[in-house]
Amino acid sequence: MTAKRILIVEDERPIRDMIAFGLRRAGYDVREAEDCREARARIADARPDLLLVDWMLPDMSGLELTRALRRSKDTEDIPIIMLTAKAEEQDKVGGLDGGADDYVTKPFSPRELLARIQSVLRRAAPAGGADVVEVEGLKLDDSSHRVSAGDHEVPLGPTEYRLLHFFMTHPERVFTRGQLLDRVWGGNTYVEERTVDVHIRRLRKALEPHALERLVQTVRGAGYRFSTRES
Repeated sequence: MTAKRILIVEDERPIRDMIAFGLRRAGYDVREAEDCREARARIADARPDLLLVDWMLPDMSGLELTRALRRSKDTEDIPIIMLTAKAEEQDKVGGLDGGADDYVTKPFSPRELLARIQSVLRRAAPAGGADVVEVEGLKLDDSSHRVSAGDHEVPLGPTEYRLLHFFMTHPERVFTRGQLLDRVWGGNTYVEERTVDVHIRRLRKALEPHALERLVQTVRGAGYRFSTRES
């Protein structure tokens, strides 16, 4: 089995070396970059399975890099974990809103980082279940990992894809944030319930150009559901 390739984008050499050492010991194929320019060259040379991106980088911020990667068709679905010393809730939400799939605050333990990486990679893997699910012109093809609305492709990050897949295969049922964490995130204890709200917003934003955001409904005081009926 081919080792998963992880690209570390971190300008501080001691931190980069520490992370790389732990990941190589865990069996990952590790590549390194010290700034965004080098990161783009590394991605073009060999597409990574996951990116670890420091928020503060010398040429542009890791958040700007993340947003740029999400805008490109070639890199929009690469899982990204943001590494940062910014610990305020608004910073975490900002990182997730910017396109990161998870957020790890410095200082962190190697075990925590490995757990986060494994969780994000599991979420990015193709989900089981029906190969093709279609609701009101919104089609999810699990074999090709693509989502379309009519003739238009709907670009989604890996977490939004899994969230939509779960909703479309469990329609008309209300799920609490905790239940969604268990079913979509795999019960990862490191993920906060607020994270669900961020990814719901990102999913709705992706569906909005096709007037399909109404399918993802908020049930006040209970959670969320996927429904073709008026909320």
